[in-house]
Amino acid sequence: MTCIKNKPHMEKNRVLVTGGAGFIGSHLCEYLVNRGDHVICLDNFYTGSKDNIEHIMNKNNFELIRHDVVEPILLEVDQIFHLACPASPVHYKYNPIKTLKTNFTGTMNMLGLAKRTKARFLLTSTSEVYGDPLEHPQTEKYFGNVNCIGERSCYDEGKRIAECLTMDYNKEHNLDVRIVRIFNTYGPRMALDDGRVVSNFVSQALTNQPITVYGDGSQTRSFQYVSDLIEGIIRVMDGDEIGPFNVGNPEEFSMLELAEIVKKVINPNLQIVYKKNTADDPTRRKPDITKIKNKYKWEPKVKLDEGLQYMIDDFKERLNINMK
Repeated sequence: MTCIKNKPHMEKNRVLVTGGAGFIGSHLCEYLVNRGDHVICLDNFYTGSKDNIEHIMNKNNFELIRHDVVEPILLEVDQIFHLACPASPVHYKYNPIKTLKTNFTGTMNMLGLAKRTKARFLLTSTSEVYGDPLEHPQTEKYFGNVNCIGERSCYDEGKRIAECLTMDYNKEHNLDVRIVRIFNTYGPRMALDDGRVVSNFVSQALTNQPITVYGDGSQTRSFQYVSDLIEGIIRVMDGDEIGPFNVGNPEEFSMLELAEIVKKVINPNLQIVYKKNTADDPTRRKPDITKIKNKYKWEPKVKLDEGLQYMIDDFKERLNINMK
């Protein structure tokens, strides 16, 4: 007589999001929950906040685990979005060794989990792997210009080793992996004291402080709204190519241009003050998105002035500023 084993019940598409209570992670969790996935949010709340995920805490297909990815964890999942890492210079410079451990040990732990469960693994890397680029705009083939002993290197080199680990797990263990390189992203739920330029300028303008520009303001960045980023990440995860893929908005603005835009939207009478620039600050940053555009037909949709208004409304509410 043949013994027939019944397959145990398992939720459809169990998705782990590390750093899920962070700015980008919370938007990703919200998207996946609304799509119907069973979402496990993993966060140690070093930079994340429960406020970011409060609106989905009562959903039946969402659960939160307080955990640091530097320590191993046993879970059963089908996909892993690995976002856990401090991304603001304020946070990663404050504890650079912790940042490096998160990028190396944390990534290795999550890759090990993916290997055991045969889950697809997506690493959110960063445009910082290009350093202060000598190539402009930056394509995925560019190897970067990074100071490996600079004060930003815990993040820059941390993400570069995370990419290396991800690719080596693919080559050695045939692990199903994806890599995206995220360029500057802004939107609701950014920390008010995040330390990155868009949140700095908006917070200062809303509280009637002078806008602080570091250096002469000629250095450039490209800013994408968070919903565009989430769409790009999902397309790469659900697609059939490893990458890496640049995910960013190729519209380029100088810091002075951004300051003037924020002034125009919030308070044209604000002053701009200049301070000495920080070490190893990239002079130019602009993604070449040809690869993801051709492969997945993705490109950003939200213009800077439109996205800024959404962000300003969110910051006003959290700063308790009159919404007139």
